[in-house]
Amino acid sequence: MCAHEWSPESSAPQPGDVAEIRDSVGNILRDGDSVSVVKSLKVKGGGGKMIKIGTKVGGIRLISDGVDGHDIEAKVPGFGSM
Repeated sequence: MCAHEWSPESSAPQPGDVAEIRDSVGNILRDGDSVSVVKSLKVKGGGGKMIKIGTKVGGIRLISDGVDGHDIEAKVPGFGSM
């Protein structure tokens, strides 16, 4: 998930933040930010479903124990939690 939508409250560090996580263009991501998918993604184990380019995902959560570079949790519209 990428293409961070900037807001003033997302730029200030928050207590308990995980390591700095950036989107595809280098913007720092924070809990609660909204992002847009910049590349269609085929979901492994999703029965052939795809998350299409341009899908907006709001209220992301950053996690510190992500596996293999996957350090964001969110509910993707039309798909569910990831």
